[in-house]
Amino acid sequence: MAADANPHPVPSASALRAFFDGDVWHSFRSSPVAMLAAALTLVCFVCALFAGFVAPHNPFDLATLELMDSLKPPAWVEGGERRYLLGTDGQGRDILSALMYGARISLLVGFASVLLSILIGVTLGLLAGFLGGRTDAFVMRICDVMLSFPSILVALMISGVGRTLFPNAHDMLAFVVLVLAISLTGWVQYARTVRGSTLVERNKEYVQAARVIGVGSFRIMRRHVLPNVLGPVLVLATIQIASAIITEATLSFLGVGVPATSPSLGTLIRNGNDYLFSGEWWITAWPSVTLVLITLSVNLLGDWLRDALNPRLR
Repeated sequence: MAADANPHPVPSASALRAFFDGDVWHSFRSSPVAMLAAALTLVCFVCALFAGFVAPHNPFDLATLELMDSLKPPAWVEGGERRYLLGTDGQGRDILSALMYGARISLLVGFASVLLSILIGVTLGLLAGFLGGRTDAFVMRICDVMLSFPSILVALMISGVGRTLFPNAHDMLAFVVLVLAISLTGWVQYARTVRGSTLVERNKEYVQAARVIGVGSFRIMRRHVLPNVLGPVLVLATIQIASAIITEATLSFLGVGVPATSPSLGTLIRNGNDYLFSGEWWITAWPSVTLVLITLSVNLLGDWLRDALNPRLR
């Protein structure tokens, strides 16, 4: 009776124990670079997600801004104040608080665009690889067309057209246009990767056995093939998050990214660029350093994950 009363915790505990005893966790513990990258990523994510609680000021609350505190240097520079650790910008906003709020927007756009790219790319890649024939040829020709255009140029065009058609659009609509602009070319790599893996999986014995017993093609793709092709997608997504964040920052720097009322890291860099040659270097330097740290840590994690999931390197 005691065994029947609590049947589920044992498998979950064993699964957790198997993870900590597995090759991936051992590879993580033995890689100082991966641990440092994970720590940097965790700090950036926590500060961005909980900016309303962690940030010392609300840089976008106009009622709390003081123009007399504008253009103050960092606290360790002559003329700086302790309450503004990294200085202030031309409107008196605390740079440290603005970085936390701006990183939250950059991460949100980056994750949303990568998720949308995965959804489109994995779906089309599965259909192309499993069905083959004209479906495969049609999807691959679309990929070839999309790869012939620079991704930043396509994103710039879509985002600019969206801003022109909806000049007075709500902030949420501007975010949607930006995510679509980045995802329009981001799905191609997922489609090509999943297609290649699906071409290998569809000829294996478990797929043939499922076909023999009468399982439909779409159920085979969803229940059997898809779980076996998600490994490369996970690694690619980890690396593409950093690329999406850089693309968003580039669009915002060019003035066609997120709205000015919700500035991201790219917008902060653009605003600080106007003060760069007048001596207020901290306004553009700290957003640039934050952007580099986020993208570098995510890229390092992606490189480690690629090696950890590669059985040839174990």
